[in-house]
Amino acid sequence: MSQPAPLSRTPLHALHVELGAKMVPFAGYEMPVNYPGGIIAEHKHCREAAALFDVSHMGQVRLTGDDAARALETLVPVDVVDLPVNKQRYAFFTNASGGILDDLMITRRANDLLLIVNAGCKAADIAHLQTQIGHRCGVHPMPEQALLALQGPKAVEALEHLDPKAGSLTFMTGGTLSLAGIECFVTRSGYTGEDGFEISVPADRAEHLARTLLAMPQVRPVGLGARDTLRLEAGLCLYGHDINEATTPVEAGLTWAIQKVRRAGGARHGGYPGASVIDSQLASGTTNKRVGLVGLERLPVREGALLVDTTGHKLGHVTSGTLAPSVNQPIAMAYLASNHALPHHEVFAEVRGKRQPMRVAPMPFVPHRYKR
Repeated sequence: MSQPAPLSRTPLHALHVELGAKMVPFAGYEMPVNYPGGIIAEHKHCREAAALFDVSHMGQVRLTGDDAARALETLVPVDVVDLPVNKQRYAFFTNASGGILDDLMITRRANDLLLIVNAGCKAADIAHLQTQIGHRCGVHPMPEQALLALQGPKAVEALEHLDPKAGSLTFMTGGTLSLAGIECFVTRSGYTGEDGFEISVPADRAEHLARTLLAMPQVRPVGLGARDTLRLEAGLCLYGHDINEATTPVEAGLTWAIQKVRRAGGARHGGYPGASVIDSQLASGTTNKRVGLVGLERLPVREGALLVDTTGHKLGHVTSGTLAPSVNQPIAMAYLASNHALPHHEVFAEVRGKRQPMRVAPMPFVPHRYKR
């Protein structure tokens, strides 16, 4: 038997253990799922104050050179060329059938493009970039940088305490801040639906910054358990669950991220993998689409549950589900046959041999509170 690869650790590992975190394997890393207060308390703290997440397992990659933006446009269906300096944009790598290889964040900085990719896809994404566009631009992974997320309505006052310039950032913009004497690149964005920031910090200074933030009365550490319930309430996709290589951006309801200039009739339309599939789906729709569901009974409905109509005919499946702390009822994301993916339409989820009634609901389940 070959031994499983040892789990990697983030620069904050010792701090998590000191804080009493329950550590679990996640995407090849040992990560905190929750701290002693528990997931629900952590979730509510993020909605009410400021939550500090360690997301250093995610991949940070710089693309350099004059051709970097045009090169990246051959891999994603979004407008990178026209992205202004210090602006951030959501994107996804596509495959030849229009499926999603990963979703990512792109920020144009003065001298490079900063990409943040998912931990589980990090090695494949870096290889994809190097193989496909490495001859056109520099592809520089940044393992020397850690990544922290500070999320919640009081995140801004916590960061302004360290650098007053934090408050001048708006949603999906970034800049260099000096936090506890450490030069950091900070964007006003996140994965909770709340106002907040993502902070790229040198790995060897990450613990100092984390301790400085945690010393503030409004800030508490929050683990991956609450990160999942928060992003699900915010209607945000989790790669490998709600989107994957077999789901297209059109099926996933992510067409808002495909700018006009990259669509049929646009000045730089197509030219990325799967463009013909995505263009035809944009024109004529899809047979399945991602929807939000609210449970009409108390039982949570989990990933993988089948969705059926009153006669038991299969209509789709659940991709993420939880008992939502801020909504106080079961919520889920699912792929549903398009003719059933209608507001207030009722379907049944099969849970342990029983049928749970659910209703198609608009997302987000909890309103976004971004600072625009």
